[in-house]
Amino acid sequence: MKLVLSVGNGCESRMFGTTKPKGGFMHLRNITLGCGVLFSAMSAFAWQISGVVQNSSGMGIPDVAVSTMNIATEGTTTSAVGAFELGDGTTGIHVSALKMGVEFRDRVLTLNNVHANNLKVSVVDALGKVVFHKNLGQMLGSYTVDLNRFGAQKNMFLRVNMDGQTATYQLNEKGSLLKEGDILPLLNFTKTGYAPATYQMVQEVEANVVIKMQKATPAPASSNSVEPPTSSADEPAASSSSTAPVVTDCSGKSYAAGNHNMSVNVNGKNRTFIMHVPDAYKGDKPVPLVIDYHPIGGSGQGQLNGTTYKARTDPEGVISFYPDGTGGKSMMGAGWNVGPCCSNDDDVAFSYEMINYAKEKLCIDTKRIYGTGFSMGGGMSNHVACMMNDVFAAVAPAAMDLNITNSAQCKKTRPISIIMFRGTNDTVCRYEGGDSGFNDGLNFLGAEKNFKFWADFNECQGSPSKNSNGCEEYSNCKDGTKVILCTKQGGGHEQGDGSIGWPFLKQFSL
Repeated sequence: MKLVLSVGNGCESRMFGTTKPKGGFMHLRNITLGCGVLFSAMSAFAWQISGVVQNSSGMGIPDVAVSTMNIATEGTTTSAVGAFELGDGTTGIHVSALKMGVEFRDRVLTLNNVHANNLKVSVVDALGKVVFHKNLGQMLGSYTVDLNRFGAQKNMFLRVNMDGQTATYQLNEKGSLLKEGDILPLLNFTKTGYAPATYQMVQEVEANVVIKMQKATPAPASSNSVEPPTSSADEPAASSSSTAPVVTDCSGKSYAAGNHNMSVNVNGKNRTFIMHVPDAYKGDKPVPLVIDYHPIGGSGQGQLNGTTYKARTDPEGVISFYPDGTGGKSMMGAGWNVGPCCSNDDDVAFSYEMINYAKEKLCIDTKRIYGTGFSMGGGMSNHVACMMNDVFAAVAPAAMDLNITNSAQCKKTRPISIIMFRGTNDTVCRYEGGDSGFNDGLNFLGAEKNFKFWADFNECQGSPSKNSNGCEEYSNCKDGTKVILCTKQGGGHEQGDGSIGWPFLKQFSL
């Protein structure tokens, strides 16, 4: 198939050929013509990835579930030799009807050869916040705007409406132009008996990708009922308030094992979550509840597939909830309202309603409710520690910290224990903190300041020390609480370690 691009205004006209590779995907890269203008002719593009999932010995692993965590659900499983192939299902190429040139260099945007009766231009960041908008009306010729004046970010999207026809372009930090503004997939690889793995695509088409998965450390065996927190001479079971027993009526609160799609009404809106009931839950004794929040663009189902906690909590009969966030402030999909970003809904109220539902339908130990989550879900579990420390006994966020806005609004009903998992090479939520880079109002404390924030919140005394897991720990804190930071040197943006996080969480009760 060939595509003809004609460029006026003194620029050279050329014909470019492209072939349609196996799988039905066809791609046209950015084209730089003699006049220095970058063109992108597609109004939609397809992504595709193929590769193999291997164990530490280099052998392929069959039946690994492969899913996307940050875009609309796509999924597959690996073959008998560990091979996989996944794409968004789009085929062919769609030529934009907008006849103009687009140049983006040094964060200066130029539209060339424009012939429009009514032209509207918007630039938004990766979370959907408008950086620049202009209704230019009738336009003949070119238009230039220096986006540096408006806090241009590394990844932005140009939306053009020309006489009722629209197109979306992605502008990246190298100044190149990609077509159609969806982010590239973050893939999740899961299989029972293996630690989950993630992979972030960096190109529209990737082949021969090798994913390594490690055998999971077996969870300790336990009976069907939850044992009370263990204590020893050097590490007593912790409590942050009264230890008076709570009598829980478990009659009629048995529930079939499995994943159940549930909903609650929050401020007139139906909010959904997955209620996971393990085989070990019998409904005859109170058990803990874990609420596990997904990353931005994810879902409850995606987090259920990727979490490292379920394998630890299931043998103990622990109930876990996997709520669905909502959009409204982000073009990256469903997220959580943690202050300035990334949802318009009240997710604190949603969390209270889920807990109320659990109390009504299940035999829940109301003094042992815990929160965890990955990426923005880690931000949300930090957030509920701030805003809901009256009901959460402890939390375990991963790959995200508090931001300046919600840390300033933090309520202190009681101290709350927290264990944080962070990677020094996290490129999404940087270890050192600071502005998110997406012009969304999120300005993160950073791992070290987040650690110190919670130490101060819990009135911890002295300096942190290394614990048996190699994590930094404040252990001399008010009401027996603890504050821990587990830093993975060279670690990226990844799920927390349930083999460390769950033993920590279950020590604590209200």
